[in-house]
Amino acid sequence: MISDTTIQYAATLCFALAILHTFSVKIFQGWSHKYDEGTVGENLFHLLGEVEVVFGIWAGIFIAFFMLFAGTQPAITYLEGRNFTEPMFVFVIMVICASRPILSLCEKAIRLVGKILPINKNIGFYAATLIVGPLLGSFITEPAAMTVTAIILLNNFYQKDISEKLKYATIGLLFVNISIGGTLTPYAAPPVLMVAPKWNWDLMFMLTHFGWKALIAVVLSTAIVAYRFREELALIEKEEIADAGVLDIPKWVTGLHLLVLVAIVAAAHYIVLFTGIFLLFLGMASVTKEYQESLKIKESLLVGFFLGGLVILGGYQAWWLEPILSRLTALPLYLGSMTLTAFTDNAAITYLGSQVAGLSDISKYALVAGSVVGGGLTVIANAPNPAGYSTLNFSFGEDGISPALLFRSALVPTLIAGLCFWFL
Repeated sequence: MISDTTIQYAATLCFALAILHTFSVKIFQGWSHKYDEGTVGENLFHLLGEVEVVFGIWAGIFIAFFMLFAGTQPAITYLEGRNFTEPMFVFVIMVICASRPILSLCEKAIRLVGKILPINKNIGFYAATLIVGPLLGSFITEPAAMTVTAIILLNNFYQKDISEKLKYATIGLLFVNISIGGTLTPYAAPPVLMVAPKWNWDLMFMLTHFGWKALIAVVLSTAIVAYRFREELALIEKEEIADAGVLDIPKWVTGLHLLVLVAIVAAAHYIVLFTGIFLLFLGMASVTKEYQESLKIKESLLVGFFLGGLVILGGYQAWWLEPILSRLTALPLYLGSMTLTAFTDNAAITYLGSQVAGLSDISKYALVAGSVVGGGLTVIANAPNPAGYSTLNFSFGEDGISPALLFRSALVPTLIAGLCFWFL
């Protein structure tokens, strides 16, 4: 039997190796090409090159170590003590929001805003997608907004043979805007959800302390990227940008989907309840299949697997995160949480911060603001990011999205958001 300290160190080692693994997926993808297609070697290295499975794999290795050296029962007790509500919720919300009626409705709303803007139709639609889509995250939750916005971008831009520079600038902007766009309300962004009930942050508090700043940052960052690529965006064939819903979807079908979505969001904290609603949704989708496309079960499961692994490994990171958070004053805490978010899920950081007694109001704000601002720098920084990654990854060729280029493309929107949240 080994000590709890050794288990902590093992979990942190696996956590660090998982982070290193996420930045090394291209290496594994390159190795997979050395083997014949369909062979065990090709499939193994292709699997290891998928970002969505990284944390699940290393979480499995950690649990195997836990069982081997501490015993099966302690490991199972640890797993039963972890909260897997968020991974399951993200899986469920991804499937529902990727359904054709929801996607079509959101795209029509975004297109309407795009038409109002007094600029080129393509540029207006692009800007509206990256402004309205992320801000919808404050109402339909961030995972849902990420799913809807990423699919709209895929259908209307990423599949139109746009440049690599525009692809990376867009996904970096998307991740940052989603991370801050869910802060208009206290229930939509995972890092806010972790602290709002305990710190009594209500709707008015979020709007006055976070929401209006998020709105300014989202609009500014999107305007900069849209202006930078205005010529390329304007050249996309106008008739190619089409509605997601080819077949006219009856209002009652869309209404039922919205009702299910609202019920899922309302039951977000109760895994048994929203899972039951989801099963009813699957039946409804089967009945209305003439207005549906294939549900994205596989893609959503991969994202859930990713987040589940993060939950397992994150449970033993408090020993080094908590001392750091408790010793910092407001500005260092703001910058520190922004930096740490790039290497661990921002909801985990705010949760740990909520356990620290005696945090001042400004420190609480700095912790959460820094966490949401840094939520677009990496795939693991914010819970919805794997959903966007999973949707857009294949558009970047065989090697997929480069973590380093993603980080670089998100830096400017992160800087803009950081300035808005601290100085406004």
